[in-house]
Amino acid sequence: MIKQYLNNTRSPSAFQQKGFTLIELIIVVIILGLLAASALPRFTDISSQAEDASLEGVAGGFTSAVGIVRGQWELDGRPVGDDETTGAGSIVLIDEIQVYVDGNRGYPVSGLDNPSAHDNNMDAEDCRSLFAAILQGAPTASTNFADLDRVRFFVAAENDGTNNICVYYQARTLRSLLDAPSGDDYLTVGNNFVYNPRTGGVNVNLNRSN
Repeated sequence: MIKQYLNNTRSPSAFQQKGFTLIELIIVVIILGLLAASALPRFTDISSQAEDASLEGVAGGFTSAVGIVRGQWELDGRPVGDDETTGAGSIVLIDEIQVYVDGNRGYPVSGLDNPSAHDNNMDAEDCRSLFAAILQGAPTASTNFADLDRVRFFVAAENDGTNNICVYYQARTLRSLLDAPSGDDYLTVGNNFVYNPRTGGVNVNLNRSN
């Protein structure tokens, strides 16, 4: 009886293990592929939503910074600058950084050493320098359309029919374009926010191009 028991326990069938068949493995791979294909659009949409939220966050920070600059202008006694007609030449200091403001309204117009800047003669470089001057740790930005692959924002200056405005495009959303947007393209092209130095207003436009 003992000998028979030992023989049974040493039988190769007692240690036999069963694995997956090739067909079962193929079915598992197919199922995983289908799941991945159905999930990919969701992740793509999440990425787009994250970019939209990022733009809105930067625009919100810029809006707050504009308010801080104007508040400092009020505290300084509303300096009118060198030209009372245009308001050019008025300066405020924000954390020891010199910012030119419109001396008639107190909204920032340039971060450059540009005493002639006012809300009706700002160029793209004024807008870019302002972005860097009033935002702590500002995202990388350029006025050169060829720099889209290495910066987060493309900056342009436009005219809304009343005065000049600054347009800050989210660079990634312009990469499908062959030429730089201009005029009122910001209403329909690329994610961007627009700063109006006459009113201090900041408007966000979500127009993803790719």
